[in-house]
Amino acid sequence: MRASRVARKPTRDEPPDRRAPGVLLSVGRVSAPTPSRAAVALQGWVRAVAVVLAGLVAMGVVAALGLWAAGAADLPDGAFPRVVAATVVAAVGGTVELSGNAGGLAESDAGLTVIPLSVTLTGALVLAAGFLRPLRHRAVTSTRELAGWAARIAVVWPAALLGLSLTARQTFSLSLGDLGDDVLGDLGDLFGISPEVGFTTDVPATMFFGLLWLAGVLVLALLVTGGTPLPAPLLRFQESVRPAAYAMVALLLTSVGLGVVIGLVVAATRGQAAETFAVILLGMPNLVWLALTLGLGATWNGRVEGSFGLPMPHVLDEVLRGQEVAELNLGTLAEHDGRVWWLVAVDALLLLAAAFVMARRSPARMRAWQHAVRLAVALALTVLMICLVGRVSAHYGLSVLGIGDLGGDLGGELFLRPEVWTAVGLALLWGLVAGFLGSLLARWVPRRGEVAARAQG
Repeated sequence: MRASRVARKPTRDEPPDRRAPGVLLSVGRVSAPTPSRAAVALQGWVRAVAVVLAGLVAMGVVAALGLWAAGAADLPDGAFPRVVAATVVAAVGGTVELSGNAGGLAESDAGLTVIPLSVTLTGALVLAAGFLRPLRHRAVTSTRELAGWAARIAVVWPAALLGLSLTARQTFSLSLGDLGDDVLGDLGDLFGISPEVGFTTDVPATMFFGLLWLAGVLVLALLVTGGTPLPAPLLRFQESVRPAAYAMVALLLTSVGLGVVIGLVVAATRGQAAETFAVILLGMPNLVWLALTLGLGATWNGRVEGSFGLPMPHVLDEVLRGQEVAELNLGTLAEHDGRVWWLVAVDALLLLAAAFVMARRSPARMRAWQHAVRLAVALALTVLMICLVGRVSAHYGLSVLGIGDLGGDLGGELFLRPEVWTAVGLALLWGLVAGFLGSLLARWVPRRGEVAARAQG
């Protein structure tokens, strides 16, 4: 009856507004308001901007606190914010270049290559959490949805990185007298030598490596998490890659957590709290992941000369200082402190725990040798990553009137680089043994697929 009322034509004597309520009621019943595609797209872009900003703010806060603890807040010309920006740029793989100019009668030279991995790790965790948040608790994730969400973040990220790169540049003017040598100060006043040092960023290289870093973070986040389903083309990696990736990330984070605890104990019992907090906030993964490779038997080559120093532990500085190229391994460290052999035991326990976790998250049908091979490959890739990001290189020097490097407080060198393939080979051996033993331990607890198999039997 109501439908016929709506459908019939009104007569001349019938007021035209009598049919309006019925028409509106019918339309409201058959069509519900839904957000438009433009609104959904706008919401996605807002989320992407929020994720990128959250990551950069977290990195900036950690970098600022670490630099403040290291005394960088006292830099002249209000350079502290620019130094923080340069630290964040370096943390995501960007290139920060040092420059120097000492006038026509003097020359200066400086270079620095180091990644503040505490800042890197903070940004990676925040970005990964923001990337996975819209995808969690899904039954299915389509390739198109996942690619669109990652693409939005990948578009916003370079714009933010470009702003940081343009901010991270500064020049400082120095006096030779400020370097603690009265004779050099007099030479500087006589010949008008006023050294300038500064830093800037290589924008193209920073954009390239920054995007590469972001891609690695997003891919690793997707592989590690178990709460986000993979798209259909990637389901073959569900059982073979995810448990091993999760175990390696857990291994790295656990080692950093142990390092932070040790650092806090050192700060509370031995003084120098500011320096220790600077290490924790800027370079704790640099130290603990180096120790992880050393415990596996790896060797790093390095040198410390001049006023450079390694803040913690002091035994590293003792081994590397005073030689052209020194070997850093368990043997050379044990000559100065026999407690370093505990690194082997700690590594063995951590790897056994990681192998158990990997086996526990893997299907029950997987054999022990498969666990061993997969953990070996995963550990080898992890150690390779540590060798690539853990390198350190720094130098500075000043020459006046062609005398050459003046040395002392005016010159120094620090470098630390691994013997990569030896470290990777040792990681393969450790992974095979730990993976096999972890699989045997996991047999004593229920694993994925076992409960269903027993119920069917």
